[in-house]
Amino acid sequence: MALAIEIENLRVRYKTRTGPVDAVSDLSLAVKEGEVLGFLGPNGAGKTTTMHVLLGFIEATGGTARILGTDVRRSIARRRIGYLPENPQMYRFLTGYELLYMAGRIFGMEGSRLRRRIGELLEMMGLTAAARRRISTYSRGMLQRIGLVEALIHDPDLLLLDEPTGGMDPLGRVEIREQIRKLKAAGKTIFFSSHELSEVERVCDRIVIIHNGRKLVEGRLEDLIPEGTGLEEYFLRTIGREQ
Repeated sequence: MALAIEIENLRVRYKTRTGPVDAVSDLSLAVKEGEVLGFLGPNGAGKTTTMHVLLGFIEATGGTARILGTDVRRSIARRRIGYLPENPQMYRFLTGYELLYMAGRIFGMEGSRLRRRIGELLEMMGLTAAARRRISTYSRGMLQRIGLVEALIHDPDLLLLDEPTGGMDPLGRVEIREQIRKLKAAGKTIFFSSHELSEVERVCDRIVIIHNGRKLVEGRLEDLIPEGTGLEEYFLRTIGREQ
């Protein structure tokens, strides 16, 4: 099966007043097309930094990263990615519909094709009634949902989701989980980080756990976690061994 993400010996080093800091150290991993991979680790582990390399927001100090066979330093690679950041920053004076229309135009969509796509996604995420409201009136959960719609507007092959259920109530988390399942069924590849480990257990094919920028474990849940143990307990034990 073809690979959606290939990361080899990735390194990201930041300069600080007290000296260099390695945010990511010799990280290697691969994600197959159509796979859902949970990218886990405590705060400061290097998860968001890794995503930012894949998105071209920052340049790696060393190593390589490819999206669907294309080096991430080439802009064409990023056209096939949909991204939902942990805290979506939006033009809150726009309505939800205006935000999505603007996002679609950035990707060269227009006319009836764009209007139809917006309508389908708004309905899918239960936001049709709120589409003409200003984003400044949206709740935290609604912001996450409109952010996911924005990430999907151009029908990307790969989705990078950074804490997609952060700040959402239980119903909202269920809705996002169901959307991830539907996207997987449609053949999309999903690479996401989350502290909601119960959600990860329900939707992921595999997990990767990193700590201090280094990969600790990688594999399928059924292969990694002993019978009678949950992901949360396994995660804490794995991280605890590194303290």
